[in-house]
Amino acid sequence: MSMVQEDENSTQVQVSEFFIVGFPSLQHQYFHLAAWFFFILYVTTVFGNLVLVVVFALERNLQKPMYIVMVSLAFSDIGKCFTTVALPKLIARYWWNDGRIAFHTCLFQLHMIHYFGSLNSLILLTMAVDRYLAISFPLRYPMVMTIPTMTGLTVVCWVTAHIFPGVATISFSKISFCGPNQILQAFCDTGSLVALVCGEASNLYTPSYISAMFILYVPLGFIIFSYVCIVITVLRMVSGQGRRKTFSTCTTQGFIISIYYIPRFFVYSAPYIPNFRMTHDIRMATVFFYSFFPPLINPFIYCLRTKEIQEIFRHWIQKHKAVKTNPGQNVAVPESH
Repeated sequence: MSMVQEDENSTQVQVSEFFIVGFPSLQHQYFHLAAWFFFILYVTTVFGNLVLVVVFALERNLQKPMYIVMVSLAFSDIGKCFTTVALPKLIARYWWNDGRIAFHTCLFQLHMIHYFGSLNSLILLTMAVDRYLAISFPLRYPMVMTIPTMTGLTVVCWVTAHIFPGVATISFSKISFCGPNQILQAFCDTGSLVALVCGEASNLYTPSYISAMFILYVPLGFIIFSYVCIVITVLRMVSGQGRRKTFSTCTTQGFIISIYYIPRFFVYSAPYIPNFRMTHDIRMATVFFYSFFPPLINPFIYCLRTKEIQEIFRHWIQKHKAVKTNPGQNVAVPESH
């Protein structure tokens, strides 16, 4: 497939294939090192989130509303922007210098990247609502947040997240792109593609920006509200140990939420902030930070720190040691609850 082609009715060059550049300033001798780094990061992220999914599938006592939304987050982190959707192409770019991506494949990647970004925002909102109900209304929580309710909310998140990215993808599919065809980013995103549009593109970026701000920061507003209510409830607790435990959990989750939302604001809002400019490398580094870090540590922050999952792993380790010590015998190990 040729990378550009002439329009029959004009002399304007039309792009039919893009090229993922990655970090523009990265020198060629470091390409293989970068490829190995991204490959290890990819495997670690996928493995960590798959462990959570497997544990949830094997342990019936984890099939509760709280863990349903956690598994939903794990599935989202496996598929999201810098994992399955974008990292393989970036690894190919640095390993085999193969950064080519077909036009429609680029549009699909654009849609899925923004889709998973929207999905994560909605899942974080659902998790915040779940924690708010569990802490502020502990007696009503089992009746309000049932497994069917949480499953329904999760399905709504996965379906609704397609709306705004779908509108942007359809808009990009109807416009023309001119040379050069190099995408100064690790994947196809709105900001990078707008720079390659033929003619004035501000009327295309602005609706996408408004949509992104809506899908990201309306949920953030509700998340902040829920955490404020949680803090107020915690301060009224009689038990000092309960307050410390809840504050520890909320602080850790608040940190993850902060690095998910705050850097995104500066990346998306850079064109509208006077005298604020981001180089391509700084922009990519910022995108890497908020895209890589949360999926990598979410299994530890949201799941592996919970007492139930720790007990399950302790039970598995004890069972494995017992079988190894007494091969061929059925060794009974107390079940974890």
